[in-house]
Amino acid sequence: MDSLDMAQCVNGGIEPLASGALITPIIVATGIIGIVFSIFLLRQVASVLLDVTSAPGATRTADSAEQNTKLVELYRAITVGASAFLNAEYKLCALFVAVVSVGITLLISWATKDPATGEWAWTSGLISALSFFVGAVTSMVSGFIGMRVAVFSNARCTVGACDPSKGWTRSFNTAFRAGGVMGFSLTGIAILALYILLAILRTAFPDSDEGYKQLMDVVAGFGLGGSSIAMFGRVGGGIYTKAADVGADLAGKVVQDLPEDDPHNPGTIADNVGDNVGDVAGMGSDLFGSFGEASCAALLVGASSPMIVAAGWGALMFPLTVSGVGIVVCLITNFVATGLSPVRKEADIERVLKTQLLVSSLLMTPCVYGLAVALLPSATCGGCTGGFYIGSICSSRINAFLCVAFGLWGGCLIGFVTEYYTSFSY
Repeated sequence: MDSLDMAQCVNGGIEPLASGALITPIIVATGIIGIVFSIFLLRQVASVLLDVTSAPGATRTADSAEQNTKLVELYRAITVGASAFLNAEYKLCALFVAVVSVGITLLISWATKDPATGEWAWTSGLISALSFFVGAVTSMVSGFIGMRVAVFSNARCTVGACDPSKGWTRSFNTAFRAGGVMGFSLTGIAILALYILLAILRTAFPDSDEGYKQLMDVVAGFGLGGSSIAMFGRVGGGIYTKAADVGADLAGKVVQDLPEDDPHNPGTIADNVGDNVGDVAGMGSDLFGSFGEASCAALLVGASSPMIVAAGWGALMFPLTVSGVGIVVCLITNFVATGLSPVRKEADIERVLKTQLLVSSLLMTPCVYGLAVALLPSATCGGCTGGFYIGSICSSRINAFLCVAFGLWGGCLIGFVTEYYTSFSY
């Protein structure tokens, strides 16, 4: 290629892709679909009455009335305890977020100040703090949804298990749908929050390579905010539940000779409260934090490539589009476990959960390939014809697809291997 051709070959001859116009509708629609489907699942869980004789074929007796009374009593005690703990914890989280937001503003404004004039970059500092704040608040919302759904559904799983003919099916479906409420709502809220934040902050930076780098730099605070709250939920709830567990065992089993998880032991209620806060609310925040960090990292990598920037907003939003399409794939897969291949006996639980992993991975693979081909650029001239540069590395659409596919199937394989070495079945 002569010097004239080289001068004319800017960013590999890449122009903005027409598919970029579909990005906003796709991401917003999939986020809304996730939230709406989580409400649908919640209504299905709520349809289970807190009555152990509500199942077809069950008979009402004096014992069943007593069982209902105890069930509702324990359900309310755990609900009140979990709400009280989470409210107390989130008050401390709110104080932490306020203090750290101020620190982020000052430190980033100072670190990115103009070297010529020494003027602090208050815009970068304030926007980074805003991203951190939005990520933290969204993480708290995710944890709160997870905890509320968990305590709402645990008694209903018990009711489902009391069904004399379909106990395994009803209890598993209730638990599975309750988990889906947190999963779909969390992902939908996370995608919408991050995309809306990006769309708003995008107007504060120039539409250039450097502008998009700065945008993704400040948005990285979104993932940090989510991870910070996840730390409080997992560590704080974990310490609480372990202390309650040990206390319940010492006071109940050793001193009073009570059975495991006997409701007469107040420590048992505290232990269940800690399980809901640490293992559910903390996990919800943790999942959100993982999503935020991974998404922000991928967006930052994309913004570092002038060729991807040249391909337009759609190419930059490739990571979020993959997550959005994943919601639809998981929605389809959800009906496999509860409708097409339901649990009918204890041994079916492991099979059904493995099927979920396998089917969702199989369906997601061609979707990722299609998105990579439709959204990522392909240079028509220069030293990386047919691909695009990431730094000094010549990559391509197929390479991007393979990176996602290896992560997708690697996670699936890890799940199967871990199950093999830790499952009671083996």
